[in-house]
Amino acid sequence: MSQIAETQEMNGAQAITECLKIEDVVKVFCVPGESYLPLLDAIYDEPSIELITARHEGGASFMAEGYAKASKKPGVVMATRGVGGANLAIGVHTAYQDSTPMVVFLGQVHSKFRGREGFQEVDLDQFFGHIAKWTVEIKDVDRVPELVQRAFRIAQSGRPGPVVISLPEDLLKEKSKMTFHPKVQKPRPSPNQNEIDEMQMILQKAKRPLIIAGGGVISSEGEQELLEFVKKFHIPVMAAFRRHDVFPNHHPLYAGHLGLGTPKDVLATTKEADVILAIGTRLSEVTTQDYSIISRDQALIHIDINDQTLGRVFQPMLGIVSDAKEALISMLSIDIQPEWEEWAEKCNQRYHQTSEIKRKANSEKLTNEDVIYLLQKLLPEDAIITNDAGNFAGWLHLYYPFKQKKTYIGPTSGAMGYGLPAAIGAAIALPNRLVVSLSGDGGMMMTVQELETAARYNIPVISLVFNNRMYGTIRMHQEMNYPEKVIGTDLGNIDFAALAKSLNANGVKTTTAAEFEEAIRCAMKANLPTVIEIEMDPEQISVSKTIQQIRLKK
Repeated sequence: MSQIAETQEMNGAQAITECLKIEDVVKVFCVPGESYLPLLDAIYDEPSIELITARHEGGASFMAEGYAKASKKPGVVMATRGVGGANLAIGVHTAYQDSTPMVVFLGQVHSKFRGREGFQEVDLDQFFGHIAKWTVEIKDVDRVPELVQRAFRIAQSGRPGPVVISLPEDLLKEKSKMTFHPKVQKPRPSPNQNEIDEMQMILQKAKRPLIIAGGGVISSEGEQELLEFVKKFHIPVMAAFRRHDVFPNHHPLYAGHLGLGTPKDVLATTKEADVILAIGTRLSEVTTQDYSIISRDQALIHIDINDQTLGRVFQPMLGIVSDAKEALISMLSIDIQPEWEEWAEKCNQRYHQTSEIKRKANSEKLTNEDVIYLLQKLLPEDAIITNDAGNFAGWLHLYYPFKQKKTYIGPTSGAMGYGLPAAIGAAIALPNRLVVSLSGDGGMMMTVQELETAARYNIPVISLVFNNRMYGTIRMHQEMNYPEKVIGTDLGNIDFAALAKSLNANGVKTTTAAEFEEAIRCAMKANLPTVIEIEMDPEQISVSKTIQQIRLKK
């Protein structure tokens, strides 16, 4: 931990760097800009902080977000004025919806030029106001330590999220006497005894209880406490949307994942439950299947660190404002005898019946089922997987078993272009772990330039590209709503293997299971990032439907 600096004279940029040191920030992501050159210079003079320069601000912000999820520390990203800020906005929105702590520093025009439509001028604090936890433009150099340290506190406290700091370029050069405070300590509220007693009364009457575990369990690092609670009370667990690794998928009490395309049998579990214990989840649109799976006939116990989350979409019978880990520790004191073993076994059976990989016998052509089967076979259990948005992810969500905590990083915001840069950020945070990203051809092309970033920093991520030469998810919805009227969703063919090589990475195209297995084995030994292109059958538009079946409404 950094020593707390005494009051000393320095410029605004140096004060920001000192705040980063106090918060133990060791990696900062950016695309450089002239509006914050003094801050770049101050980071140059600080040996404990490494600057990671990306090829696009959107890529940089996804890297910072993925880094934050993997490291459990705030991601820090920088860009210049309105143009850089607009480019990285997608990462800010992702951090907001995914509850990821992130601190964004944006250069701003000179204070004397504000309000004159200066070069690249945007009111950044207002621009980001709707998609950030807090925004501020620092107008007084004396307040740099106060506001930057406040930003780190807000980013990590309560429901985590992104904060955006606008930095007029003249403020970075001004000097003043600065006073700093200790590193932020995250508050961890816990339930009171009355709330635990009331929860016990509800669970005593339960016949078919179910836990929905979300990102709050992960961000509080409460996965082990969840496991202990579940073992003691034998309650089945479902993972909220893209929180697969919150609970071991091979555990006999795992009941499945609530996401896009969740099988009907798994959804039946949520509808049959008489008590739902939602822990660290905002019960999002996707998790709740368009806010439909929880009814008035079910008793909802909702635990979240943010009081604004409780009752926002479903009124709970019992709402508790608490850190998820602290709540689970307190819940271990509940005194009940579980009488729902048959129910728990039924939930687990439903999950297994729907998640068994169905491979085509004697098929020469590589299928998506083959890909997930071989990933399951070849990857170490602690490998980290990231993914873009897209229908290709349905095979990952349905078939890949996440057996260890902190092995999955995905965008609950549904952002395309996320997979590769998030993988780079995760690999920077955890350099001894294998990191694999999954993307469609559409999403990959949005941030493919970051392969050069990975190569430049010697980050050997493995990037799988499912190529069906279309925006597949949109094409699926197009066929569902306007059959055979195809417009805007067809894409050209790209040689991703050759493209990867031009960006100083490895690249290979695979068409059979044997070729894919060999490619994965080689990539795991490589010292460079590797792209493995997978020829995807355009007709197989989703896990369960072909285009023809959608047109015929089968």
